[in-house]
Amino acid sequence: MLITALRTLRARWVTFVGSFTALALGVALLTVTGLALASSLDVPDRAPQRFAAAPVVVQGQDTLRVPTPVGDRVHRLAHPRPVPAHTIARLKRLGPVAEDRAFPVRAADGTRLTGRPWSIAAFAPYDLTAGRAPKAPHEAVATSPGVRPGDRLRTDHGVLHVVGTAEPGTAPREAALFVTDARAAALAPAAPTRLVVDAAPAAVRAAVADAPGVQVLTGAARRLADPGPDRDAEALTAMNALFGTAGGVTAFVSVFVVASTFAFAVDQRRREFGLLRTVGATPGLLRRTVAAEALLVGLLAAATGCALGGLGAPYLAAWAADAGLAPAWFAIGAHGWPYHLAFWTGLLVALLGVAAASWRAGRTAPAQALREAAVDAGARTPGRLLCGAALLLTAAVTLALALACDPGELLGRKSYVSRPMLLITAVALLAPVLLPPLFRLVVRLPGVTAMLVRENAAAGVRRTAAVAAPVLVTVGLAGSLLGATATVQAAKSAETRARSAAHFVVTPRGDTALDAATLRRLGTVPGTTVSATSPSAVYVLEEGVALIRSQARAADPDALAATSRLPLAAGRVTGLDDDSIIVNEEWERHRVGDRVDVWLGDGTRRSLRIAAVMRTGTGDNGVYVTPANAPGARPDRADVRLVPGADPGTAATALRAAAGPSAEVRTTDEWLRATHPGTSRTTRYGLFLVLGIALLHTALSLVNTAVMATSDRAPELAALRLAGATRAQTLRLVAAEALAVVAVGGLLGLLVAVLNLLGMRGALALLEVPAPVRLPWPALGAVLAACAALAVTASVTSAALTLRRRA
Repeated sequence: MLITALRTLRARWVTFVGSFTALALGVALLTVTGLALASSLDVPDRAPQRFAAAPVVVQGQDTLRVPTPVGDRVHRLAHPRPVPAHTIARLKRLGPVAEDRAFPVRAADGTRLTGRPWSIAAFAPYDLTAGRAPKAPHEAVATSPGVRPGDRLRTDHGVLHVVGTAEPGTAPREAALFVTDARAAALAPAAPTRLVVDAAPAAVRAAVADAPGVQVLTGAARRLADPGPDRDAEALTAMNALFGTAGGVTAFVSVFVVASTFAFAVDQRRREFGLLRTVGATPGLLRRTVAAEALLVGLLAAATGCALGGLGAPYLAAWAADAGLAPAWFAIGAHGWPYHLAFWTGLLVALLGVAAASWRAGRTAPAQALREAAVDAGARTPGRLLCGAALLLTAAVTLALALACDPGELLGRKSYVSRPMLLITAVALLAPVLLPPLFRLVVRLPGVTAMLVRENAAAGVRRTAAVAAPVLVTVGLAGSLLGATATVQAAKSAETRARSAAHFVVTPRGDTALDAATLRRLGTVPGTTVSATSPSAVYVLEEGVALIRSQARAADPDALAATSRLPLAAGRVTGLDDDSIIVNEEWERHRVGDRVDVWLGDGTRRSLRIAAVMRTGTGDNGVYVTPANAPGARPDRADVRLVPGADPGTAATALRAAAGPSAEVRTTDEWLRATHPGTSRTTRYGLFLVLGIALLHTALSLVNTAVMATSDRAPELAALRLAGATRAQTLRLVAAEALAVVAVGGLLGLLVAVLNLLGMRGALALLEVPAPVRLPWPALGAVLAACAALAVTASVTSAALTLRRRA
């Protein structure tokens, strides 16, 4: 049997090369995404940077820890607590103390810098490369390239004279300005959240023992005082989601394409199977032979794919880091399980792909098989149609359940990534039923060529379905994923616009906050109502075990009511006070008048009354509290509403004069365009990664299947030539058939995308978010044009070579 399989492989090398290519590429892509996913599971050990030379770092409470029956739940605080003043006084009696007081600095050219006291520079350590340390309030040491001693820097804190430059030791370079400790204390008067103590660690721990939440960091633990200590874990979480999604889509596309290709390769051999059955081959022998062939091809292709994937994974990691999807340190590690998973998955899919087709071929009688070789009379098998209908019904039922129970679920990435896969598989299984009427719809031109295209498609349903399948996957995935992200982004923008009743929005320039003096000046502009809001967070324990963080904004209730249109389901905005909170319907407790236990942004526990409840919307409504319940929060936005009769131009001029150079005044529409510009760059690159890997596979599969299908039509093409068709006419017919198949496959893919987006539209309607469905027509047009070019080129080239060999 093995010798027979090898001889068959040699005789039908075009078919098996196509199967080998599809499987090798699928396994390679599975290996690449598997290695990337495995390499994103472990956080690397990072040494202390900013305080690498500090003996002891004391840091105020920056995490919230809540005990539950299943263990402690921990969240990073939105507003870390400062080290208590009496604790600092006690630490100063132990030894020298350097307070880390950071403050934002904005240069005249718009450059954003960070100001810090010079005494803290020694603990990075920063070393002077030129000049000297600052001694006067107007002096500074710079770390930015191109700045030299003697330069004068105009900043929002006055003119600073650069008296020295410094380079970091172990810490990454930052755009910093070091000033005297007295100047830093004047510009950042709030109590410090961290400081360095030159004393014995045991004595420091004893000194802070009565200060709850205060941490004493030594050794490797000093990295927790670096900026963004959780940035590596957060980056890995984002990468896990990205590569997990890419791996899921890649697995689906690989399984779909490989199974389709192997099944088509077996279906092409129905005449051969009929002859073997005529000379006495048993059904079992046919099945074993086909399985042996698939096993040989699968073993070689899976091994080749693993090797290619191992070579390609580092390039994916490098691209992800360059595109900002992964941190700069991300690299592919030495992992074995992705190779095993990709290899055995590929081999299993190859065997399963030929199983159904070989079983059908084995059950076919000899004479029936020879009849079937000319026309695909048995393409509409009951099992195939039943599975397709079952998947379609499953998609409909799950959609109805989601709309009835949790419409917001349909807006999540898991839903709009997985749902198209279900629809694509259902449509592919129902293709024998859908293709003939679609061809009659698409190919409606008069003439012999159009008639031949229609009849060839009807006669070769399996061949047509095999070529249309990659186009279906390509268009369906591109339309669904790109359309879903655009629709969700448009919904969020529309929701934000609907929540605002303001005419202008004032925001600070850079990563700073609106200071009290600016807010006072804005409040004096006649004919306006100003509502300053601050970002914060609120934490709530739900179901006794889940500590949930909700984004919060702190605002004055009366000003908030005047400048906003919150989507309230119950209650009133003006009912908010220092003893209450506005929540949304996602909260476990969301009835007006009930009290809910929460932790504020600095970890303070409070019991607040629910003053109002907002609708869930797209999930970005958050909660609202008063400034008294947002300790440490600083205003980052001021919404301005004009009173009736006020002139917008006059008000804008007065607002800009009051804001001064440290703040920017924009209309609400301008602010929305600037802060909600559409899909972010990171999201776009993530989509390109997910779609790019999948579409690469489907594009090559399209070429592969087109070559396999055309090369198998040598007798048919020869018959056309004998009937009087010229070589050019025959090739034009092949090109027209390829275009028609791509058009029909594109229509099926568009159907999948539309059905998926209509489900999202229904969810948005139930959530009362006004947003239209966004179909990515330019992307779909480009994808369809690329598919048409690939299919026509592959089909015509293969047909031309076939005709040349026959000549």
